[in-house]
Amino acid sequence: MFSARLVQDAALIQAQFDLVLGALDDVDVTRAMAYATQGGKRLRGFLVLESARLHGMDDTCAIWPATGIEALHAYSLVHDDLPCMDDDDLRRGRPTVHKQWNDGIAVLAGDALQALAFELCARPEVGPAEIRADLTLTLAQAAGAQGMVLGQALDIAAETAQQPLSLEDITRLQAGKTGALIEWSGCAGARLAGESPEHMRLYSRALGLAFQIADDILDVEGDAQKAGKRLQKDADAGKATFVSLLGLDAAKARAAELVDEACAALDSYGARAETLKDAARFVIARES
Repeated sequence: MFSARLVQDAALIQAQFDLVLGALDDVDVTRAMAYATQGGKRLRGFLVLESARLHGMDDTCAIWPATGIEALHAYSLVHDDLPCMDDDDLRRGRPTVHKQWNDGIAVLAGDALQALAFELCARPEVGPAEIRADLTLTLAQAAGAQGMVLGQALDIAAETAQQPLSLEDITRLQAGKTGALIEWSGCAGARLAGESPEHMRLYSRALGLAFQIADDILDVEGDAQKAGKRLQKDADAGKATFVSLLGLDAAKARAAELVDEACAALDSYGARAETLKDAARFVIARES
């Protein structure tokens, strides 16, 4: 059920990108935006759509923020791949945007995708004004200096730090860099329905941390061809990770504990939450 739903939702999101981006002028920057938003698991968008279904909301309103979060995620990857950041040549098995075009187009495409994310959350099709305002405000908080950007800044600072990061440090860093957007995605359905996102926050926080630990594990023992990107970057850079701090076996055990925590947070929803529980199990079993 989960695998089929993930593929189905990825197709829905791609169709929405085709609709939205297809309405823009056909120039290099919009071509780069379209290129950057192709492929990937679309896990964040899936979480928006599935959490919306869990709260009785229709895909016709949820598809806008689901596509919005994928636009924001794509922007972060485009900028993260730049020479001034991680300097990567491959993303999802293809040349990164700055390699396919140039640094300037990559910066602008990322900027435009970030703006598009907020535009899509604010569209009238999403729902009442207060719902749209809440989604847009919380996305800004998750994306900026309280969330993802803070995590990225802490990651950069760690490269020149005199002391290696502690487990507490790396957990805080990744709660921003990776976890903030996953948490927003998991809470979006409850917000769309005007309900408390507390159970979904517990679920998505645990899922986001498990996702990052799984990424650290993949960086050590994954297959670069399946991952579609360069691996063992953290080890080569001497960066602290969950694997370097905990060891491989303990990192796998911690990820499994977090999946159990995520699933337990959904118990009050009963069988309706089974697809989201499967999503949590998926994040530590994936190969990319």
